[in-house]
Amino acid sequence: MALSTISSSSSSSVTSPWLYDVFLSFRGEDTCDTFIAHLYHALIQKGIRTFIDDDEVKRGDEISTKLLPAIEDSRISIIVLSKNYASSTWCLDELVKILECKKSKQQIVLPVFYHVDLSDVRHQRKSFGKALVKHGEKMNVDVKLQLWKAAVREVANLSGYHLIRNGWYF
Repeated sequence: MALSTISSSSSSSVTSPWLYDVFLSFRGEDTCDTFIAHLYHALIQKGIRTFIDDDEVKRGDEISTKLLPAIEDSRISIIVLSKNYASSTWCLDELVKILECKKSKQQIVLPVFYHVDLSDVRHQRKSFGKALVKHGEKMNVDVKLQLWKAAVREVANLSGYHLIRNGWYF
């Protein structure tokens, strides 16, 4: 694993065992050109090494061979739960992996509820419920679906940030 060096405002450097400081998990169609672009830019401007699949995964790369190790090599995961997050099997697989790393590597996990109601995520209603039902109809293996449902419930029970139309609340 490579070591990354981050400079603080006092010009001192800190060596970290993490390849990335932050891994961003998000559904691109909901947030990529808006919230994620701003968040990514702000993190990079502060010298925070941030993994984002649009930036790090090149065309033709095998996604799982890039994303899953990047999650393991990140100190913090920010999960932006948006309306269509659960419709992506990649997002759900990322979520399961992130929560595994939270347990095994003490990774810090920060959920952001982006224009979705926390209660709808936790109880898998509205877009989250519909997406999980749709996945269930397509899948032969119920075990993976149960892992996804448990992961969605678990992340909804974490303290996080809520972005609503008129601003943030915590």
